[in-house]
Amino acid sequence: MTMRNSIQAAQIRGPLAEADGRFACEFCFGIDDLVFAGHFPGNPILPGVFQLELTRLMAEAVLKCPLTVQEISKAKFRLPISPRETVRVELKLTDKDGAIQARASFSVGSQPAGETILMLGRTA
Repeated sequence: MTMRNSIQAAQIRGPLAEADGRFACEFCFGIDDLVFAGHFPGNPILPGVFQLELTRLMAEAVLKCPLTVQEISKAKFRLPISPRETVRVELKLTDKDGAIQARASFSVGSQPAGETILMLGRTA
């Protein structure tokens, strides 16, 4: 199973347009998802790279075009995300010098879980 397949299988809602121009999506990864294999035995948590890929794939869904990561400007993982937790991702997209800035914030319940800022480029 690829990261894309795992993320698509975990998606339970969205992306939905918010009034302030952001988009929201919710995901829930099952305990048996291969994303947790080896990360970490006995205490599984969602790897940070999945949060980065969630941001990119969500931007692709909103813009309806393939995107590549050009730069990771920020990646903060504040709260471990465990299997079966519903993760809310809020995404803000901005055009910047021919690239797309994707700002994502992650939360579990009312707790902030992380934030990322990616510079994305459209692929042909």
